Amino acid sequence: MKTIQQTSDEQLVARYVEGCNEAFDSLIERHKDRVYAYIFHSVKNEDLADDIFQETFVKAIMTIKQGRYTENGHFLAWITRIAHNLIIDYFRQTKAENQQSTDDTEYNVLNRKELSEETIEDTLVTNQIHSDIRRLVRALPESQREVLLLRYYRNMSFKEIAEHTQVSINTALGRMRYAILNLRRMANEYNISLTI
Repeated sequence: MKTIQQTSDEQLVARYVEGCNEAFDSLIERHKDRVYAYIFHSVKNEDLADDIFQETFVKAIMTIKQGRYTENGHFLAWITRIAHNLIIDYFRQTKAENQQSTDDTEYNVLNRKELSEETIEDTLVTNQIHSDIRRLVRALPESQREVLLLRYYRNMSFKEIAEHTQVSINTALGRMRYAILNLRRMANEYNISLTI
């Protein structure tokens, strides 16, 4: 019987596809230091690196579960490419948000909604959205609701959530994924808009 150290990345992926969640935990454990170091070196911010690291493995789980992972013997290169793309996406989004010329006489950079006071209508809409979100979150299964609340309301990392709930990181990531999918499904089902 092979030990985890003797098992190749591709074999671990295959075992994960067959339903062995511990196999993916082993992949995370095997590659976490190199992937995190790559991300941190690129973004130079610990909190941002944590977020991108977690998003990298969430994306990997979703890709594998959807049957879109192509076995080529280079799992580390593949997971690093996902991290790389997420880093690029982050910097593109940040650049787009910060790019506005003050030379444009047609546009006043200070005349932006987020810089103005909320109207009564804005307040009512925001309160309704918050109420809808609370109702949808209460309708989630307990395990999904717990992970979602710990992540978004207590700002815990997936590693901390896994330790707190005494499950694997993979299970915590999976519960978060299903919580978000369920929230979207319920919002669509009940025709609830969750944005202003």
